[in-house]
Amino acid sequence: MTISLAQLRRCSVAVDLGAARTRVYVKNQGLIVDEPSVAAVNVRTGALLAVGAQAEVMDGRTPDYIRVVHPISGGTVVDIDMAQRLLRNLVGDKLRRTWRRKPSIRAAVCMPYGSEPLAQRAAVETLTGLGARRVELVDTLLAAAVGCGLPVEQPEATMIVMCGAGTTQVAVLSVGSVVAAETVPVGGNAIDHAVIQHMRLHHELLVPNQAVRPLQMMLSGDAAQASSTEVHGRDVVSGLARSVRVDTERVLKAITTPLTAIVDGIGSVLRNCPPDLVADLGERGIILAGGSALTPGLEPMLQQATNMPVHIADRPGTCAVHGLGALIEGKVEPLHLDPLAS
Repeated sequence: MTISLAQLRRCSVAVDLGAARTRVYVKNQGLIVDEPSVAAVNVRTGALLAVGAQAEVMDGRTPDYIRVVHPISGGTVVDIDMAQRLLRNLVGDKLRRTWRRKPSIRAAVCMPYGSEPLAQRAAVETLTGLGARRVELVDTLLAAAVGCGLPVEQPEATMIVMCGAGTTQVAVLSVGSVVAAETVPVGGNAIDHAVIQHMRLHHELLVPNQAVRPLQMMLSGDAAQASSTEVHGRDVVSGLARSVRVDTERVLKAITTPLTAIVDGIGSVLRNCPPDLVADLGERGIILAGGSALTPGLEPMLQQATNMPVHIADRPGTCAVHGLGALIEGKVEPLHLDPLAS
């Protein structure tokens, strides 16, 4: 995907369609939507019952005729109609007023690196169905790097690891472009699955999905110093509610197992980079971004495996949409490389 900063500055709306959360940034207004990419539908009537946080709470707690759906997977729209209904209800009157004032509105949307043309078309159709006249596609990696405040327009290496819900994207950027990149099919969902499987195999306990992320947060920071943590769930054999004390070290080990794929992805990207850029990274290090960047154990694991400093972005979850917002507001100046006269 090639982008023009002049075209991006004509956009009024920036959208980040993530598998976990959908974020909308309006020019000169800031972030107006930051909600889970979830919708609850009545399968009998087709009526949309709830979106965002309200629908996420309903996941796993509904009767058979109510289905909780995720229209976005891995940064790709898999259900255009449901994604449009989700966005229409999330933005509400905030964006409709902007749409009415500017009937020929342009929008910019983040897309995973190397996304297929069909996935790009789905994103474009999702936004044009809401009234956008033109849609600009921007690499999520580039937008996230801008949101982290990295000098992506300069001829120096910048490495970013974008940890999403479905995938993790690793890239080295220079002069406003991707030099080398790799997409690893491991994200927050795979880490959640590892925790659920650990609880099932070692404690015979079924843990609800909504309890996994709080458990992970308990394992990070000062809470990780505790030797055990109490977890509530359903007994596999009896089906009754039960609580167990879980060894935090074992859970951290279970989380670390799927993270090794991210280390392999970083090694693959570094092997495809010129030596001069790799030397730059030895001083600057790696930036972690994305909603899963705060996964306990990820930062020290990458630092030990690469022998490079690893930093977590100030706003890891929203850096992509804020970076895209900075691009449409003209806060990034390109590096001018005029052809020399022969």
